[in-house]
Amino acid sequence: METWHAAKPGSIVHGAPAPKAAPDPDAPPKPPTYTQVFGERMIEEVRADRRVVGITAAMNTGTGLNLLQVAEPEHYFDVGIAEQQALLFASGLALEGLKPVAAIYSTFLQRAYDQIVHDVCLQELDVVLAMDRAGLVGDDGPTHHGVFDIAYLRHLPNIVLAAPRDESQLVHLLHTGIQHPGTFALRYPRGEGTGVPLPGAEGPRELPIGKGEVLRQGDRVAILGYGSGVGVGLEAAAVLSEAGIEATVADARYAKPIDVELVRDLAQHHELLVTVEEGVLQGGFGSAVWEAGDEHGVDWGSCRILRVGMPDRYVTHGAPKLLHAEVGFTGADVAARIGVALGVPVGASAAGD
Repeated sequence: METWHAAKPGSIVHGAPAPKAAPDPDAPPKPPTYTQVFGERMIEEVRADRRVVGITAAMNTGTGLNLLQVAEPEHYFDVGIAEQQALLFASGLALEGLKPVAAIYSTFLQRAYDQIVHDVCLQELDVVLAMDRAGLVGDDGPTHHGVFDIAYLRHLPNIVLAAPRDESQLVHLLHTGIQHPGTFALRYPRGEGTGVPLPGAEGPRELPIGKGEVLRQGDRVAILGYGSGVGVGLEAAAVLSEAGIEATVADARYAKPIDVELVRDLAQHHELLVTVEEGVLQGGFGSAVWEAGDEHGVDWGSCRILRVGMPDRYVTHGAPKLLHAEVGFTGADVAARIGVALGVPVGASAAGD
């Protein structure tokens, strides 16, 4: 079934698949994909704790759980194209003391929203929602872009929302979610990681819930990224540095709960706080930062907030790199917007002067 889900071109005469381009022998090795890292880590989590199981809804290879199916078949379940059933099944297993990890694309998890609300979160169950394809996924088109999950999950009680900035953080956060006593939603993008080393023999560590991390220290402007937004923020900081602006860059790591003390510190020491997320702005991570600050009495003072994310429209079909440029989700685009907010020419506008 899955073979024909996304069939590749083939000969109409003898049915043979179209030949693939030969790989460049001199090209450096590519980083593993987030999907591959997730699938391999699931095997290790199962072997460390036999209560862990993986569940998907006809997204076997697409989620990386095909690796678990081969290595630990008794800990793998595919319920077919039935996301609602996947979450109900996960709920039942959790009630019996197992630790289910439901791996479903961000866009298809929408189909199981009622089950997440009433059968998972309301019951405060130990279920991990592993959302592959978060953000703009490219050639599968508008139906597959995973840009709504932050907004449609953030307002639910009894849930933690997390996103890794790279594949190493994915390993740590998956482990954290499995150890967490409650519902844990983990979003990560399609495609290759950043190439950072994965945890070695020491294994993954649990990351404190609701705590972010400062990666780069600067002044005037602070960029607070979530998930893939961290990498975009670091790229923007490099562009800003060329214009004489040194930006602080922090990884929020969690969209719920928000690291309020980190937000408080960034607001206190910068005149502009920029949130960067690969999701819709309405009800998204940037909104969560502002709301958490307001709820916990953060003194914004002269600090303004600039939210960067996906536009209020359905994004078209195309390669992720092209789509990111089309919606202004690149380091250069973010740096230019920051320059406008600060009244300082940045990037192409600075070069033109």
